[in-house]
Amino acid sequence: MGIREILDKLLKGEISLEEAEKRIRLNYLEELEGSLKFDVNRELRKGFPEIVLAMGKSFEQLIRIAKKVLEREDRVIISRVDEDSYRKMEKTLNLEELNLKYNDKARVLVIRKKGFEVKPKDRKIAIISAGTSDIPIAEEAKVIVEEMGFEALCFYDVGVGGLHRLFKPLKEIIEKDCDVVIVVAGMEGALPSVVSGLIDLPVIGVPTSIGYGFGSRGKSALLSMLQSCSPGLAVVNIDNGVGAGAFASLIANKIQKVVMRTKNEGN
Repeated sequence: MGIREILDKLLKGEISLEEAEKRIRLNYLEELEGSLKFDVNRELRKGFPEIVLAMGKSFEQLIRIAKKVLEREDRVIISRVDEDSYRKMEKTLNLEELNLKYNDKARVLVIRKKGFEVKPKDRKIAIISAGTSDIPIAEEAKVIVEEMGFEALCFYDVGVGGLHRLFKPLKEIIEKDCDVVIVVAGMEGALPSVVSGLIDLPVIGVPTSIGYGFGSRGKSALLSMLQSCSPGLAVVNIDNGVGAGAFASLIANKIQKVVMRTKNEGN
């Protein structure tokens, strides 16, 4: 039973306030076979849909989870899906009822019920990648940002190896009034600090596992971002494009609500 149904029964006097509270609490988690549990009300609480990590799950588990989520929700996002699994999902799921959108760079699959459309919001989020090798993680963040209804302005391959490439993107980010900037960088991970020091917007640094030698697998990039001298820089974990996209979207979503409330009060 969904929360709307629970509240409807409460308003009709069919259940007590205590029973409604109990059902809402029980309604947060769905369990499959005792070992698979997922959050079925994340979009209601957080504003973005359930995001399932494909890594470590069998194809059969992914199918069961996707079908169960889609019984209650209009969409589900699955991250880190390889192309073979995506092709198998195309053949397994009912494409007469569902739309599948796969970003092969990000390895993210969005499954929507037919007829469902993301409602666009009047805010923008910028995404910058230092190098072309960082683009898959930037694209992962982009999928989340766009599924939240925000416009993603992407600027790729503008790292500190050729710093002059950064000036035009920063000018456009300021002119188009972006709310937050996601900066994805591997190797020494210097770009988020540079960007944060040049603009008056919150910056989310995403270290990637691109690198070699002593600081390989993203460790140098992560430590560099964590020790940044530039205020206004927050950092997510290595290769966590999903987390960066969600964090940026929450910031933009809050701004959207404040702007709309201010407009309504003005009217």
